[in-house]
Amino acid sequence: MPSVDVLDLSNNKVGSLELADAVFAAPVNEDLLYEAVRHHLASRRGGNAKTKTRHEVAGSGKKLWRQKGTGRARMGSIRSPLWRHGGTTHGPQPRSYAYHLPKKMQLGALRSALSAKLRDGELRVVREFSLAEPKTKLMQSALKTLEAAKTVLLVDNSDDRNLTLSSRNLEGVKLVTSKEVNVYDLLGHEQVLLSEAAATKLSEGLQ
Repeated sequence: MPSVDVLDLSNNKVGSLELADAVFAAPVNEDLLYEAVRHHLASRRGGNAKTKTRHEVAGSGKKLWRQKGTGRARMGSIRSPLWRHGGTTHGPQPRSYAYHLPKKMQLGALRSALSAKLRDGELRVVREFSLAEPKTKLMQSALKTLEAAKTVLLVDNSDDRNLTLSSRNLEGVKLVTSKEVNVYDLLGHEQVLLSEAAATKLSEGLQ
């Protein structure tokens, strides 16, 4: 089992924590990581592109000229796709780009991402993110003391209001619970800081 140091907000070692091999020392499968990121981005995609059909464009519904006897081709509506300003045929319509990714693949990708972060020295465990008051400066100071990178993913399960308010205005800092951790966020931040409780929860829940 990989053992990591547990730090306090003053960057002092206050203990150690044994993490599960299956979660934090798993083989890193880059194909799974790619699929998980692609799945996440597809789920976020808006799919709002839309064109108007002949039933939606502006224009009279009156038949332009009589059916026979004019020498011209028959035409029923000015909103026909054949005409300028007419409707669009087979144009894009609002849709969802989300697709199903098997749960085993999602969990495997999450284990790979956590293992890669720990392997590369980009994952650290903090005893708890306890702040005296909800001040952005306090959080900024704590991250500076912990020698945090420019982009940091904080994972904590305490539902601490002080932590939420202190971290939400910091650029490059995102706070999530262990249930909300995903591969896209793990790979998209240079460093991951886990509270001891969140690390234990992930270690137990992803085996």
